[in-house]
Amino acid sequence: MSTALPRPRRARELGLAHSGTPGPLNLVTDVPGAAVGLTTLVRPDDGVQTGVTALLPRPAAELLTPWWAGIAVLNGNGEMTGSHWIQDAGWSQGPILITNTAAVGIAHHAVVGWMVDRFADRVQAEHLWLLPVVAETYDGVLNDIFGRHVTEAHVRAALDNAGSGPFPLGSVGGGTGMIAYELKGGTGSASRILDLPGGPYTLGVLVQANHGRLDQLRVDGVPVAPLLGLCSWRSEDQGSVIVVVVTDAPLLPHQLQRVARRAGLGIGRSGAVGGNSSGDLFLALSTALPAPLPPPEPPLVQSLRCLTDPLLDPIYQAVVDATEEAVLDAMLLSEPTPTFRPKGHTVPALDGERLVEALRGWRWPVGPAATG
Repeated sequence: MSTALPRPRRARELGLAHSGTPGPLNLVTDVPGAAVGLTTLVRPDDGVQTGVTALLPRPAAELLTPWWAGIAVLNGNGEMTGSHWIQDAGWSQGPILITNTAAVGIAHHAVVGWMVDRFADRVQAEHLWLLPVVAETYDGVLNDIFGRHVTEAHVRAALDNAGSGPFPLGSVGGGTGMIAYELKGGTGSASRILDLPGGPYTLGVLVQANHGRLDQLRVDGVPVAPLLGLCSWRSEDQGSVIVVVVTDAPLLPHQLQRVARRAGLGIGRSGAVGGNSSGDLFLALSTALPAPLPPPEPPLVQSLRCLTDPLLDPIYQAVVDATEEAVLDAMLLSEPTPTFRPKGHTVPALDGERLVEALRGWRWPVGPAATG
């Protein structure tokens, strides 16, 4: 019987991520109360390689309690429902869903129904309205996207199965059929511990990576496609990327909007430039300072205590670092996947061990595996 340890796959295990202190799982679920659920649909013979990811920022019983939020857009060729209200009011409520472009409608329909079922008495008695956040990226190269295979039942399953512990990364959930830098992309996540006044706090990111060109890909700042002998098979950047930042640090909407912008720097660290056809949409939210529902629910006057703006720099650093790491993990934990349209091609995955050897051969100081 072999006693060899499992092959390390995540960037930090391979020594490719060094900055900051991650949480115990190095996932967005390190943020207290946050939970993630995934529905993954893979039927290659039918051209089905898609799914849905559900992020619950609060425990399910508390999802009517609003959370403060900010939105940022690097390039706007994409959809994130509810973003106009977040831009105006600085808050939203309920779960956040990420899926493929053609499934936004059914996901929105499903999450509204799920919330109504869970909170029937309050929704009916108080005439509450629900405007959930549903974001998308396009998976039509690997998936029969216009077959609309994601159903209400699939969305509800992701919501019902959301858990606060570990969850898989790579070709899972909404990221199942995604392509990043012309390699297999998907679902990525990372977290950081923030040692700030009143803390420590936790910050986590959830990424659906479906963006960039192969010649843009950078790891530790190094253009790696030539080192790996990889050749481009697409003529342009044809994807998008969604980043959701969740923290329990007490931040207000104007601060969260600034935090959301920094996700774009994390994406840029891995090489992408936010191409013309890309939808690069970022949401940052805080689960601290629970916001009241709109009047007539009291209090009508609210006092809030938040971190001051000069303390935001370590949060910015954490967002940039965790976003870069989450994108890399989304690629490292994915598998080669055959295309649906056009058929006859297989999108390769990023091989972590080969990448490390290539960087070492290039005399780049890849560090030892991190233990934190």
